Amino acid sequence: MRYLALCTDYDGTLAHHGRVADSTCAALERLRASGRRIVLVTGRQLDDLRNVCPKLELFDCVVAENGAVLHRPAAREEKVLAGRPPQRFIDALRERGVEPLSVGRVIVATWEPHHTTVLETIRELGLELQVIFNKGAVMVLPAGVNKATGLAAALDALGLSPHNAVGIGDAENDHAFLDLCECAVAVSNALPLLKERADLVTQGDHGAGVEELVGRLLKDDLASLEERLTRHHVLLGRDARGEEVRMSPHGTNILLVGTSGSGKSTLATGILERLVESRRTFCIIDPEGDYDTLQGAVTLGTAERPPGIDEMGQLLAKPGASCVLNLVALPITDRPAFFEALLPRLQELRARTGRPHWLVIDEAHHLLPAARRNGGSSLPERLENVLQITVHPNLIAASALAQVDTVIAVGMTPEAMMREFCETLGECPPALEPVRLEAGEALVWLRRRGRAPFRLVIEPSRTERRRHTRKYAEGELGPDRSFYFRGPEGRLNLRAQNLLLFLQLAEGVDDDTWLHHLRGRDYSRWIRDCIKDRPLAEEVAEIENRADTSPQESRRLIRRAIESRYTLPA
Repeated sequence: MRYLALCTDYDGTLAHHGRVADSTCAALERLRASGRRIVLVTGRQLDDLRNVCPKLELFDCVVAENGAVLHRPAAREEKVLAGRPPQRFIDALRERGVEPLSVGRVIVATWEPHHTTVLETIRELGLELQVIFNKGAVMVLPAGVNKATGLAAALDALGLSPHNAVGIGDAENDHAFLDLCECAVAVSNALPLLKERADLVTQGDHGAGVEELVGRLLKDDLASLEERLTRHHVLLGRDARGEEVRMSPHGTNILLVGTSGSGKSTLATGILERLVESRRTFCIIDPEGDYDTLQGAVTLGTAERPPGIDEMGQLLAKPGASCVLNLVALPITDRPAFFEALLPRLQELRARTGRPHWLVIDEAHHLLPAARRNGGSSLPERLENVLQITVHPNLIAASALAQVDTVIAVGMTPEAMMREFCETLGECPPALEPVRLEAGEALVWLRRRGRAPFRLVIEPSRTERRRHTRKYAEGELGPDRSFYFRGPEGRLNLRAQNLLLFLQLAEGVDDDTWLHHLRGRDYSRWIRDCIKDRPLAEEVAEIENRADTSPQESRRLIRRAIESRYTLPA
């Protein structure tokens, strides 16, 4: 299920004239039976609410006093989330004739037209308080406290994300918590502006509207509303007309394909950054240790120790947590079995909590190899919200490719990559002429939408990821990917199997050897082809092209370029 929680206002939404109809209670009971949670979000005080709504046990959590109080009926727990306004403020309102005046654990409330007196009193006393309106009601709360902050605390207590919640309301004070929810619904009797901003307006009013929403949740988990939820879509880039191309954050499976150094990492990093910005969680399967420095995620596993499935489960059980599973210490032959053991745990977490929202499988051919006959046998019929990254589609099990609905190709021959994808699945490829992509471009095919492949100018990531920090700075590159200082006559054979050794040897070799490789553009070629860092290679190439630079100066400039991108040991 995508929507694991229904979050509903009380007065004017769930209730009519303060009472909830029996048919509405029955609808809530059906929803609970489906395994979903129900959160009541109201401006009322708890004691008042108990008098008008005796069935509080229908709710997993109650957010009362417009976000200031959290109550869990089953456990009879109550938590005050903010401090009450000072007594001198309450006394001042009474002295000025503000009646009626109710004082809760936090909230201070009255009715219009007393809002003018309330605002003047706040200003005169120099208090940091806010006034919230609700169809004639005037509520005073500490600054920053509203239904959204209270609902966030409730969902956190339930171990759920707002991205797996649908909210429904009717009045001014419902804007904040509806904006927090993935899907915002207004009952037909709601205020015009609330209906204008909602993703759905029910045909029924009050409780009948809530019953209507419950019916849609039970029918298709609101799948029919997906086209309307564009406010949550994630930016990929812009097409040839300059129009934004966005992906749905739910129900999308992407294959990102291209050779090493073609821009896959730049595009993937940009997507991950925007997922972090939208507070979506993810789990990255990282066979080569490329994502250890990614912000917003905790890395499990090191170069010496593979990650544990149990420790991953414990981490991702926390709302808001994302992780990177570093598989460097796991032999390549053991990685498919690891993934087969990992996937059921991830599926169980998703079924229970809706998280992680995205699964990123880097070097997917390591985890789902085509050569492994049963490589995709453990995949569920539909595995959603997955980004697979690989160098060639035909290296991945066909059962994994069959779930892809968006293909993004980068590099020199993107059209060949798309034909290879189709051939692996035994499908007819789209008509494509040879495509030459410019730097920062990709070829995108929305496979299930019937749209022909098109060019995309990739939305750049905000920060440049320090690629392969551990592996290339101080790890062990193979003999075929190491740099060799040989000199003009091949008299030397000094091997640098990482960037640290490269810099150390560069300081020690004679000027003739250094200049021989500099003038041959060997340094930038090695960084581009073996380190796979194109921006660094381009900067080094510029240094190589400076004919008047001395050996000492070129050494200094290349060292500075490397150290600006990689964290080298002291």
